[in-house]
Amino acid sequence: MKKLLAVLMALTLVFAFAACTKQPADTDDAQKTLIMGTNAAFPPYEFVADDGSFAGIDVEIAQAVAEKLGMKLEIKDMEFNSLISAVQGGSIDIALAGMTVTDERKESVNFSDTYAKGVQVVIVKADSAIATVDDLDGKTVGVQAGTTGDIYCTEDYGQDNVKQFNNGALAIQALLNDQVDCVVIDNEPAKAFVAANEGLKILDTSYADEDYAAAIAKENTELLDSFNKALAELKADGTIDKIVEKYINAD
Repeated sequence: MKKLLAVLMALTLVFAFAACTKQPADTDDAQKTLIMGTNAAFPPYEFVADDGSFAGIDVEIAQAVAEKLGMKLEIKDMEFNSLISAVQGGSIDIALAGMTVTDERKESVNFSDTYAKGVQVVIVKADSAIATVDDLDGKTVGVQAGTTGDIYCTEDYGQDNVKQFNNGALAIQALLNDQVDCVVIDNEPAKAFVAANEGLKILDTSYADEDYAAAIAKENTELLDSFNKALAELKADGTIDKIVEKYINAD
């Protein structure tokens, strides 16, 4: 009987030890998740593919960085206007959303090294009297809320002449419905929207040139350094160029 009790006590200790050692492993896995916030309505940088998965330049860059860091990537889709506060609040680790580096945003978050260049352009109807950026005075401009297009146009033309929308697709729909005279948005999404909607065109003159980067919380300098190191390696081995070329025709 004593022998049986000894065996049972030994087994109990083994199971207790296994239970105690299992929890740290699970915690480790959780710590290895990189949570990316984005607004998946900005092709070709981020969008929802036909199969329901997230796709685009930012998505693939984030995935490549996560792999370099030995982490798994989790993506949260949210309104663009809430990304900075989500980074600050810690509900996401990074924001990649075709986000332009600006002095105002630098007051709230840190930015990684630049991984892409952006150009703000103007979309109008094919028969529009608007021929250049100089013709926007007095016109109603559609923008995606919180973007640099929103910031620039509000500064240049005043809030009364700018209509904000939750995403670029809604701004384009407003243009088609004559609710706005034009839409100011990044060049690559602009090309996608014009290709998908007959009767629209992009003006030849650009509105602004920009740098895109990932937004990271100011206190998270370790992630910023790790992200930049991984990004530099991906630039050096040609991975970033391949990702961009996959979605953007160099012609």
